[in-house]
Amino acid sequence: MLETDPEWRKSSYSDKEGACVEVALWGGETLVRDSKAPTLPGHSYPAPAWRAFLRHLR
Repeated sequence: MLETDPEWRKSSYSDKEGACVEVALWGGETLVRDSKAPTLPGHSYPAPAWRAFLRHLR
């Protein structure tokens, strides 16, 4: 069973105004949203795709 709300985390690189990307783990997916517009729809990525993305960044 899923939680009622995902637990969003901000990047440690966010600026003083909090403008950054937020991510949350949600039922095997990674959710991504703009912290300046948290009520707008974000994006959802399957866990393997998100891991591949992070590997590519390194």
